[in-house]
Amino acid sequence: MRDSHRFIPSLQINIYPLGERALVLDPTPEATLSWAVQSKLCWIAEQLRQLPIVEEATPGMNNLTIVVRETRQLKAMQARLAELWQSAPTETLERRTIEIPVSYGGEAGPDLISVAQFHHLSPKEVIKRHSQASYQVFFIGFQPGFAYLEGLPKCLHTPRLATPRLTIPAGSVGIGGEQTGIYPLASPGGWQIIGQTQLALFDPTSDDSCLLKPGDRVRFTPVEIAL
Repeated sequence: MRDSHRFIPSLQINIYPLGERALVLDPTPEATLSWAVQSKLCWIAEQLRQLPIVEEATPGMNNLTIVVRETRQLKAMQARLAELWQSAPTETLERRTIEIPVSYGGEAGPDLISVAQFHHLSPKEVIKRHSQASYQVFFIGFQPGFAYLEGLPKCLHTPRLATPRLTIPAGSVGIGGEQTGIYPLASPGGWQIIGQTQLALFDPTSDDSCLLKPGDRVRFTPVEIAL
């Protein structure tokens, strides 16, 4: 996975309709997941947002959805997408490193102990491995400001809760399967909550409303541990 960040295979692309005014750009094969591909898609989305015919351009995990304002614009958009894919550079996005201070365990991380037991590790070892890893933001989705992060060590991959919680506080740091992430807003959720940050991930009153952006590197810094 790490090496694939520097490698862009000769991918064919699949462009297909999604409803009456939307197209999906889907590089193939689907199993190939890399930052090089994601970087191209984010660059294409930025170019498309400048066009008056485009209502939305939203990167997903190695795919891109484009909504045009009128159905008759789909054919022209399909041709434009193919052109942009050929010309899009890789590794063009600004890469910042964002430190996320986290209070691990206790009330802030009610599932830390169970995650440790699942992996036959001590809670301190879980915190160490979670905070020593470097994560990369692939895209923003699910909630405003929610970053999909790549880089959770395999030794911490943990199934989601069998019964999701009805409410998870804003700022909760969790593990869900092969991913880790931060809930920007209070919401229901089934991830294993191991900590919490006081940083605001989303501020609708700010011109730059999302703290994290695609391409950013994220590191979690323990500031408090309750076992």
